[in-house]
Amino acid sequence: MTDLSIVQVGRSLRLSFTLPRNATDGERLTKPQEVEILRGILPAGAPGPPSDADLKPWRTLPSEEVEKLKQGDSVVWTFSLAESERPPAQLRFALRTVTRGFRNRPLRGELSLAASLSLLDVPEALQALQAKATEKSLKLSWQAPLLPVTTYRVFRSLTGGADSFKLITETSEPAYDDPDFVFGRSYFYRVSAMVKDGESIATSDDSQIVEIVPRDTFPPQAPRGLTALYTTDAVELIWNASSEADLRGYFVYRREGQLSETRLTSDPLSTPIFRDASVSAGKNYIYRVTAVDSAGNESGFSEEATAEVP
Repeated sequence: MTDLSIVQVGRSLRLSFTLPRNATDGERLTKPQEVEILRGILPAGAPGPPSDADLKPWRTLPSEEVEKLKQGDSVVWTFSLAESERPPAQLRFALRTVTRGFRNRPLRGELSLAASLSLLDVPEALQALQAKATEKSLKLSWQAPLLPVTTYRVFRSLTGGADSFKLITETSEPAYDDPDFVFGRSYFYRVSAMVKDGESIATSDDSQIVEIVPRDTFPPQAPRGLTALYTTDAVELIWNASSEADLRGYFVYRREGQLSETRLTSDPLSTPIFRDASVSAGKNYIYRVTAVDSAGNESGFSEEATAEVP
């Protein structure tokens, strides 16, 4: 038995370990393996930590259950703490495998290295997790618990499957901005709280999962630097190119005096230049331009530029 570790998650403990592949004689293990769990516990106030001398047989996981608990190369077993098992009680665990020989006689393997932990007060599952889309990030927020927290852990998934969540960050604040996203794609989030006390670490249960499909409803900035100059038979317009990453192009608008405004371009212009040849002598024309992105969001108007046609 190797790699035994134990973590407190809320009011549960999670044991993980790997099964031995060979018997003590070096032969490959082919028989089903039961797992015998030994536990030592020191109640709150008792001097500690517990030692191997405190370990006593506690539970046995049948081979059928061991098979169901496998996650890749590891076996992960989660169980609830008893009401009497409260911080700062200290626990120690060790494991050994059991195979069955002739006439079902138990054959016990060597005892694993022991793992210990001190129980900690941890918050309940975090509440009010929310996700909101902005132009640059997905903003997550949740309610801070009453109990002190060392850090928050943020997990993300693209499918929402139980085994698909990946830790993306740890933060000391009950909020996080995730800049790694694409509009129109689903994202699923959950968070938990971590508490540390010396070498002891515990986490809360996971929050409820929140899903968000961000939509691009954010228009580009209005173009700047518009100038209008009459040349032979036309008004030439030019303005500063937009730096928006998702820019599709520009629309040009024109009006005469107090008349209503007309859009001169049916499709977005790909460059910040336009030549208006539909002008008449003796009139003044007022121009404005907008920018439009690939999602169809149109910016506000630029400043006006006026051209007089002689």
